Amino acid sequence: MDDTGRTRRTTRKAPLVTTTATTDPPLEGAADRRRWLALAVVMTASFMDLVDVTIVNIAMPSIQKDIGASFSILQWITEGYALAFAAGLITGGRLGDIYGRRRVFLLGMGGFTVASMLCGLAGDPQLLVAARVLQGATAALMVPQVLAIVHATFPAHERGKVFGLFGAIVGLGAVSGPILGALLTQWNLFGLEWRPIFLVNLPVGVAGLILGRKFISESKAPQALKLDLVGVVLATGGLLMLLYPLTQGRELGWPLWGHLCMAGSVLVFAAFVAYERYKTRKDGSPLVELSLFKVKSFAAGIGVEIAFGIVCGIFFLIWTLYMQIGLGWSPLRAGLTGIPFSIGVSVAAGISVQKLVPKFGRKVLQAGALSMMGGVVLYIWETEHFGLDIAPWQMALPLIVMGLGMGLIVAPLTETVIAEVPREHSGSASGLINTTQQLGNAIGLGLVSVVFFNALDEKKMAQGQAGEAFAGAFRHGMWWAAGVLVVVLALMFALPRKPTAPAEVVEDAAAGDASADASATGKETAATR
Repeated sequence: MDDTGRTRRTTRKAPLVTTTATTDPPLEGAADRRRWLALAVVMTASFMDLVDVTIVNIAMPSIQKDIGASFSILQWITEGYALAFAAGLITGGRLGDIYGRRRVFLLGMGGFTVASMLCGLAGDPQLLVAARVLQGATAALMVPQVLAIVHATFPAHERGKVFGLFGAIVGLGAVSGPILGALLTQWNLFGLEWRPIFLVNLPVGVAGLILGRKFISESKAPQALKLDLVGVVLATGGLLMLLYPLTQGRELGWPLWGHLCMAGSVLVFAAFVAYERYKTRKDGSPLVELSLFKVKSFAAGIGVEIAFGIVCGIFFLIWTLYMQIGLGWSPLRAGLTGIPFSIGVSVAAGISVQKLVPKFGRKVLQAGALSMMGGVVLYIWETEHFGLDIAPWQMALPLIVMGLGMGLIVAPLTETVIAEVPREHSGSASGLINTTQQLGNAIGLGLVSVVFFNALDEKKMAQGQAGEAFAGAFRHGMWWAAGVLVVVLALMFALPRKPTAPAEVVEDAAAGDASADASATGKETAATR
């Protein structure tokens, strides 16, 4: 999972809660202090969730060396988290609506803390994967409540300031995660190797539980949708039938059952669509609102989200393996190498929404895709030209170009995709966008077996030339990433030429009353980009 990918995901949690209806009570004195302390708790939870994934990426080679994890296990360490998180996002938001956001948030934070401890104590690769899946599932309970709690706690006129703070936390997490992971791994605290990257969550999680229980106020949605657990099971089952043989196939010799399983996933997805139609007719609360796909720009936007997630899933994992195993760099050196990329993303994201998109529309996103493609091709050329002697400063140019391209895409993408969606479905649409991006990331991680590990030159590996083998496989994987970016660019032509700000944003900014609260979902999404 990538840090930027995770940035995208973190800034889109609010849309998963679509039925908030609160008023803005006067808050003074002790109550005012309580809400800011509550904000600190939920911000810490968001930061912990974001940093957790970016920390893990940089420690992958150390994990492989310490517990003897296979390459497919390395994929599942990130893929398992992404899949569990994506599968539980919408359900997690609805559980908060029904049973209370504070209660579900604390349950998720407690589970995330326990799962982090299990990750840090795991001495077996399979146990580590299981703990990571648990982390993803509990994060899916915790994270969707964050902005819903903010919305229920802060009056409309103060949310802009709060969302600005969230943006700063997201940026800090994106930059500090890889560096913190590199430092914790490099320092080898108490001889624990990579384990502190997970154990660092324990004191933070315990403090969050204590303070959250004391300062976060409870809130529920007055008319929450029902749960669609059958839809969750079908969707998750279909994805596992697709991703498990895709990830394990190379190590198992691509057995027949794997191909049959992947083919069978198509039938399961078909059953999922049929059930969602039935669920819509029955009680109007499906996991996925299928009528959204009648909107051409939204359907294309979902394709953009999935394809872009695949690019992120492929790139960030093979990049880490290339630098640390192929080039033999230390975790700290590899982590610092990524700083130009993070800077490029932050700069481009900062100017894209407010200055570029209002003037140039979808051309900004298309320029981002072209920029990423250019950066990928330049990176491929540099790795071949400089060989194993390539230095971090030589990687800076392609990484900055790629980062600028990603920043032009990730910041305005959600609002562009939902621009033509009917207002009453904007919350569901945003939640689905967020979920499908994470699913795309999980698919990309699964494809690493095909586009990277399958391209490793076994002869060179046997001759002790692992560096050249990994460099060649990295270039092969990067060409795949470039190809998927071509698909992203093509799908972008179906997006609106110049998306307009959702009506919710205008209303919530102009009015601070209860009628604006019903439309705060769109405002939260826009404000946190």
